Amino acid sequence: MTVTPQLPASPLDRALIEETAKKSGLVWVRGPEGRSRGLWHVWHEGAVCLVGGPEEQPLDGLGLRDGGSATVSVRGKDKGARLIAWPARVSELAPDSEAWQAAVAELKAKRLNAPDADTIAQRWARECRVLRLEPAGEPLERPGAMPDGSHAATPQPTSATTRRPAPAGLPRLLFRRRRKG
Repeated sequence: MTVTPQLPASPLDRALIEETAKKSGLVWVRGPEGRSRGLWHVWHEGAVCLVGGPEEQPLDGLGLRDGGSATVSVRGKDKGARLIAWPARVSELAPDSEAWQAAVAELKAKRLNAPDADTIAQRWARECRVLRLEPAGEPLERPGAMPDGSHAATPQPTSATTRRPAPAGLPRLLFRRRRKG
């Protein structure tokens, strides 16, 4: 028995999902395990397509599996606030299939600073997963039907830092007076 996709009933909802996904460079994906992550993507043939794996964005810990489900949240371009969230059906595209090649062509065009731009498709076929997140029902959140909570998440642990203490001698170097000779 084949399952037909359950698309949002309202044409307005479908249009809002498509337009926000097209215009946003980042979507927040929450997998069935409850963890969320911001991921770059492209909108291609009615779904969000993304790539993850070594040297790409991490998908581990989200629990995204072929045939599984996820929730996709998209922000508005003007104010950056969450605009819509919708349930998605996850499908993993088989490397070198027709659907995979079409999605990868779109993803390659949007991939910034790739270390191997000429051979990126071959690396993705070997090492990465290309996922398609297709809308699968009515939006969970949309304008006029937003929750009161912020959905803020605790940042993931990292060794990265943006600020370190200033060296002890720096103030003397910056504020010393020039001696007249």
